[in-house]
Amino acid sequence: MADSTPFPYDTHLDIRFKPMELVNIPALVDSVTHSWYNQTLCKVNDSVVRLGVVKGNYHWHKHDDEDEFFYVVDGKFIIEMRDRTVELGPRQGFVVPKGVEHCPRAPEKTVILMVEGAGIIPTGD
Repeated sequence: MADSTPFPYDTHLDIRFKPMELVNIPALVDSVTHSWYNQTLCKVNDSVVRLGVVKGNYHWHKHDDEDEFFYVVDGKFIIEMRDRTVELGPRQGFVVPKGVEHCPRAPEKTVILMVEGAGIIPTGD
C-alpha cells in the first residue's frame, strides 16, 4: 500500500517479506525507478526495517515519539539537523532521536536501511 500523503515520494508501508522469507535487497534495489523510494521490508518485534533507494532531497520533518536509525549500504547520505549536519558513507549509521527535526538528502543514488518503530510515518508527524 502506497503512502497517501501529497509528497512526491514512492513510499510503501506494506510489509514486503514475512518471517522465514529471504529478503533479497539487490533484486529490489535493481527494480527501483523512482528517485525517492521507500519500502518496508520486514517487521522485527515492534520495529520495522525499511529500504530506501534515494537520490535528491527529502523535506524537513520530525517524529515526535520515536527514534529513527539510518544505515548506508551504498552511496552517500546526508542528514541535516537544525544545529549540525552528518554525512554518512557505506557501512555507517546514525540515530536521529525522537523530536529532532531533520532533512535527509542524497547527492547520488544511495541505498539505505532504516530501523524504526512500526508506527512511524516516513514523512513525519
